[in-house]
Amino acid sequence: MPAPLNAVTGAFGYTGKYITRELLARGARVRTLTRPHPDRPNPFGAQIEIAPLDFANFDELVRNLTGASTLYNTYWVRFPHGRATFDSAVENTKTLIRAARQAGVRRVVQISVSNPALDCPYAYFRGKAQLEKALAESGLSYAIIRPTVIYGPEDILINNIAWLLRRFPVFAIPGSGSYRIQPISAEDNATLAVDAGERGDNLLLDAAGPEIYSYEALVHLIARAVGSRAVLLTREKIGALVDDLLVSHHPPTGKDHFSDWLQRNASTGGTHYASELGRHFR
Repeated sequence: MPAPLNAVTGAFGYTGKYITRELLARGARVRTLTRPHPDRPNPFGAQIEIAPLDFANFDELVRNLTGASTLYNTYWVRFPHGRATFDSAVENTKTLIRAARQAGVRRVVQISVSNPALDCPYAYFRGKAQLEKALAESGLSYAIIRPTVIYGPEDILINNIAWLLRRFPVFAIPGSGSYRIQPISAEDNATLAVDAGERGDNLLLDAAGPEIYSYEALVHLIARAVGSRAVLLTREKIGALVDDLLVSHHPPTGKDHFSDWLQRNASTGGTHYASELGRHFR
């Protein structure tokens, strides 16, 4: 009997790549639905099937999802840019959920965010809450994974803090710096997602590492690792940090320690600037 087919949106992106790697390690078959991006190489070669992710073509979405038992959805926009807005991302994902149901997908694993809320003042978190509600009301079996801050070699937030710390002698920590962050590794997040995909019950699961830092302590930890100082964050991320939205209120689910990973990768962290704009829109 062939292994069940799993669909992953964005297998060449950040979280999708780690989920795909974990699925392949377990002997699963993978089909990715992806949009063209010339700067994203295919690290999996012929190991996976590739199909377009075109929200404007519903029938094609259904065809591309047909045969998949589980859909791992990592699609989202990090920030508004042109016609790519949080509102459009919500509508696109609702379209994807409808297509999955029509295609006979058994289960959807949605990568969300820690502490989403429909009344949250931050559009990113508010949009994720809207998607969680839509999925819960879809009639599909589902798992919702709520990562705090995912770190890894391709990470933008931690990498760019390190990049700035390497190059600038002064940085400002907004507010008291006591607001907290609980990073989880990309590998742990992928393991939790695939484990959840193999279950049958509906669940909400925080993806959070075993260490909680104040923002000030995090910056100092990175500074010591790279031997410099400085940081810059967007207003949205500052607000999410200040409101304690990047920490779980449940026991940690990840195993990897950020502090250990940082020491292992201190020589490469922040050696280049990771463009969020380039990652998603170039």
